[in-house]
Amino acid sequence: MDGPSITPTPLRLVIGDEELLVERAVAAALSAVRAADPAAELRRVASASLTRAELAELVSPSLFAEGRVVVLEGAHEAGKEVVAAIKEYVADPADGVSLVVLHAGGARGKALVDALRGAGAEVTDCARLTRYDERVDFVRGEVRRAGGKITQDGIRVLIDAVGNDLRELASASSQLVADTGGAVDEVAVRRYHRGRAEVTGFAVAEKAIVGDRGGALEALRWASLVGVPAVLVADALADAVRTVARVAAAGRGDPNRIASSLGMPPWKVRKAQVQSRGWRPAGVALAMAAVAEVNADVKGAAADANYALERAVLRIIAARDAT
Repeated sequence: MDGPSITPTPLRLVIGDEELLVERAVAAALSAVRAADPAAELRRVASASLTRAELAELVSPSLFAEGRVVVLEGAHEAGKEVVAAIKEYVADPADGVSLVVLHAGGARGKALVDALRGAGAEVTDCARLTRYDERVDFVRGEVRRAGGKITQDGIRVLIDAVGNDLRELASASSQLVADTGGAVDEVAVRRYHRGRAEVTGFAVAEKAIVGDRGGALEALRWASLVGVPAVLVADALADAVRTVARVAAAGRGDPNRIASSLGMPPWKVRKAQVQSRGWRPAGVALAMAAVAEVNADVKGAAADANYALERAVLRIIAARDAT
């Protein structure tokens, strides 16, 4: 006797631009459809270049009733005619077609988002995880997803070691669970990520922000040698400078109280209070200018990203001594 039939969700709306989460949402949509029809086809198209006629072809029911998943990427960039066509379609979606609309969020194209919500689309939030506590929850969830548990200190050290990239955090979390049998703590993270922690952009930034010229340059060159992306190092430098600036401006009060007002974990405030010693407002301004410039440099403005990073590190160290 056959089991109960599965009716795939005809409309899905994925909002946000966190790439890992978006790709997981698309994979989940495809998996759900293929649970009902293993031969279901996947088609992905860029909304910006899509025409009304092409959309009609994509969402037309198959002659032989084959399942299909249609993913519209960057729906916030779709033209007016295509937006109108999508609105018309979602009011009466075709059988056998699962439409997945990827929208970056924000005000652009909001009318399309509203139309999809109104049509009963299943909504998945994939906004960037910008706050520390969000990344903490993400790591905890990834470890649980892999079948393990992790302590709070383990999460903190893992984020320090790996950085903020979700793909890297997800990969590291699953690997740690596999290597430890599921019980992940600070000792386990330090043991398995000792070498990696020493060459992250955050190691470079922490040495630069306290004026350790030799240590910062050594960490930077080693990070370059093992392939740490220049963009990640630049982001770490910017984060370190911004953190010192914000904590220094907040004064030398109780870290727990300051943490609440700044939206930072208390341990990060305590670390920044130590790092901010010796910094003056003029120097902070110079360092802010340096990290803003290197951010553009590593994204294409400079011919040599490694040289741009070295120059930024030296500028930050010099800024610390500025009067």
